[in-house]
Amino acid sequence: MTRTSGSYTDVLLRRSLPALAMAVGVCVLIGSLFTVDATEYGLVTRFGRVVRVISEPGLYVKVPFDRVVRLDKRFLFSRPPRSEYLTIDKKNIVIESLATWRIAEPERFLATLTTQASAEQALADAIVGEIGSVLGQSPASALVSADAAENRYRSIVSAIGREVAAFVRPSYGIDLISVDITGLSLPEQNRAHVFDRMTAERGKIATVNRSAGELQARKITAVAEHERARIEAEAASAAAHTKAEADAQASQTYSAAFGQDPKFYEFLRTLQAYDKILDDKTTLFFPADAEILQLLHFDAQPSSEPAPNTSTPVGRADSPQAPSAQSADANRHPKSKSDGELR
Repeated sequence: MTRTSGSYTDVLLRRSLPALAMAVGVCVLIGSLFTVDATEYGLVTRFGRVVRVISEPGLYVKVPFDRVVRLDKRFLFSRPPRSEYLTIDKKNIVIESLATWRIAEPERFLATLTTQASAEQALADAIVGEIGSVLGQSPASALVSADAAENRYRSIVSAIGREVAAFVRPSYGIDLISVDITGLSLPEQNRAHVFDRMTAERGKIATVNRSAGELQARKITAVAEHERARIEAEAASAAAHTKAEADAQASQTYSAAFGQDPKFYEFLRTLQAYDKILDDKTTLFFPADAEILQLLHFDAQPSSEPAPNTSTPVGRADSPQAPSAQSADANRHPKSKSDGELR
């Protein structure tokens, strides 16, 4: 009975061993196969030591007790913490930055940093330190300035990127693609004071520009006044020349006209003189033989009254105390003008 039982067990073991061996082989085969994606590196480690680095996607085989570490090979973004820096001109500036990087040497990266989180921390420390070093040698106007000659933003950012990339590549196997400044502000406690100072500076610049504008306006006004005076002088000279020519031509015309009848010319000039010197409020005293009175043409008439002295000055026509020879003649000749016409 015992012998029969032992034979049955041997038969069962002989039948199950191939199946067991096949199952173990399948498990070992499954544990030895692994895939690598196009977006990652595959690092095969054996007892903590990297034995193979796979960068191409596909299906691979490893020793069952080896371990596969996967690292991202895409571009990664890291945001260092918002930090405050002091420039060379003793101004505090708060800067936010952004870094673009990738793993260039996966074996070195795994040996120094191991994980992506530790890589971001190391990269942030390097960027923050380099920003502080570069800004400590530059004024605040190099980052923010209205003057293009003073603004060196691009050169400062490029210098930070070069220094950080030169450090992290040999140290951590990280390829730094770019570093950029995404935020630039002032500390809250200094913002009001800085804004007041900026307002005062802009006011000073406005005053200088306003003064320069007023000076330029005065220069323009002076040039315009000089030009106006020159034009007026030229116009006055041209007008005087034209008037002189007109007067000369008028004189020639008058001379030609009056030369034909001198008596008429003398008569006309006498009437013009009367028109200028006589009005209804004027009283004149003339001797009886004055030439200006000859135009009255008094005709001699006989009279019973004695003739007055012709040398006596003519008084007011309406004065009874000093009658003139002209008044006596006027009484003798009704055709003569009245006393009111002599005033």
